[in-house]
Amino acid sequence: MTPRSEGADEAAAIGRLITDAFATAAHSDGNEAEIVAALRASGDLLLSLVCEDGHGLTGHIAASPVTIGGTPGWACIAPVSVAPHCQRQGVGHALMQSALATLQAQGHGGVVVLGDPAYYGRFGLVADAARHIPGVPAEYVLSRPFSSPAPTGEIRFAPAFGPV
Repeated sequence: MTPRSEGADEAAAIGRLITDAFATAAHSDGNEAEIVAALRASGDLLLSLVCEDGHGLTGHIAASPVTIGGTPGWACIAPVSVAPHCQRQGVGHALMQSALATLQAQGHGGVVVLGDPAYYGRFGLVADAARHIPGVPAEYVLSRPFSSPAPTGEIRFAPAFGPV
């Protein structure tokens, strides 16, 4: 499976995939598909990659801009969505590897993810109190700089995410 950029006519299918992927997730607000649609509409979608098999889309990953302590140039990877029947088959791993490589090649200073340290740690993302989100436990605010020095301070997301 090789991730590729989303096609111009795939927004609805991506929305369905995201909704299905998060349907039973304990940490879901149920608005992940709407966030991606809002990022797309506002021009804040830095990348939108999909994986597919012979039956349709199996995974999707999005990235959008963040500022850290007022410094621009970093990206947030979210959401990462894998169709329920394809989870634990390497789809998410392929999407993450491709997103990280693409964002680094685009010249972003690094990435942030709000998520499970056990999962995202395998991609070099770690908790660092120097980059934080008010009200969010520090161990779930993960980052990976591509260059140094990495900015410090509060992470602010694209408006599509609303208040975090």
